[in-house]
Amino acid sequence: ITSPRRGEVESPAKRGPGEGSDATRAIPSPGSAAPSPTSPPRGEVSVADLAERAARLCKADLVSATVGEFPEVQGIAGRYLALLAGEDPAVADAIRDHYKPVGQNDDVPMAPVSVAVALADKLDTLAKFFDIEQGPTGSRDPFALRRAALGVIAIILTNGLRLPLSAAVSESLRPRSRGVGSWPQGQQLHSFLFDRLKIQQREDGIRHDLIDAVFALGEDDVILLLDRVRALQAFIASEDGTNLLAGYKRAANILRIESARAEPTPGPSREREGRGGEGHPAEVSLAAALDAALPAASAAVGAEDFAGAMAALAGLRAPVDAFFADVMVNDPDAAVRSRRLGLLARFRDAVHEVADFSKIEG
Repeated sequence: ITSPRRGEVESPAKRGPGEGSDATRAIPSPGSAAPSPTSPPRGEVSVADLAERAARLCKADLVSATVGEFPEVQGIAGRYLALLAGEDPAVADAIRDHYKPVGQNDDVPMAPVSVAVALADKLDTLAKFFDIEQGPTGSRDPFALRRAALGVIAIILTNGLRLPLSAAVSESLRPRSRGVGSWPQGQQLHSFLFDRLKIQQREDGIRHDLIDAVFALGEDDVILLLDRVRALQAFIASEDGTNLLAGYKRAANILRIESARAEPTPGPSREREGRGGEGHPAEVSLAAALDAALPAASAAVGAEDFAGAMAALAGLRAPVDAFFADVMVNDPDAAVRSRRLGLLARFRDAVHEVADFSKIEG
């Protein structure tokens, strides 16, 4: 581990004062009294420094005779070799753990250095193979990229990491100086990770369409996304949620049909449509409910109180039901029709503060 790499043997002329023939060693041997001149003082090594050190060494044991004969001990052998070479125990543990988890029931790294190296290794592997267009196809996955993606998700969820996947993918592409949006394979990798998330969560009883409904709003912080999805699933399963979803789909269909008309509907400006206490009592009631629900839902989402956001939406159920029961949206009067369509548009926008209900099945 501590031997100089091929082509990097230091010449005697470059040795500093007091350095002997073993000056090329980066880390002192076990029991050595003084640290390497290039090492930070003991007690001042940051997690980032330890993670970088582990990342540089984590594949070194692959060229050892032990791993060559017994590949199943890769990482395990590396940990022992690192400890024998005097590496920090956190570095040695990260060398062992950076392959994990290798299966559904495998341990997930939780030590900070191990988490950093395991995530970096998996994301780098995924980015490299997607960059050369060698992603999985059908049942074919020769490089175990699906397992690597599931490993990324498991590490994030187990450790509660607030790490948006778009940021993680962008970081893995940094050496190429390309972000997710400027790299087609980056978009594919981003979608691939979320497909793995849906498959993994399906085993925990989370509906894939609800994940799509939240993801459609641009939320890709996995922890926040799943918190919102769980609150949404509980709401949709309730009577208020079921009826509100039916009302949303009816409103969305009406708005879609109106938007497809060749001629725009005349009437007041969009800024004023659906506002104020005008018209039928059912219109007035719905407008008042929207005035209360929209800011309440927005504030709850901002505070990451997703159950509170669903409760704000639940308050719309009765006014929406009454509106559809008592009011004809497509009134012959263009101004009345436009006002009522504006109310439906506000209702749709209020719901979209929480999730895109158009993605929800049923």
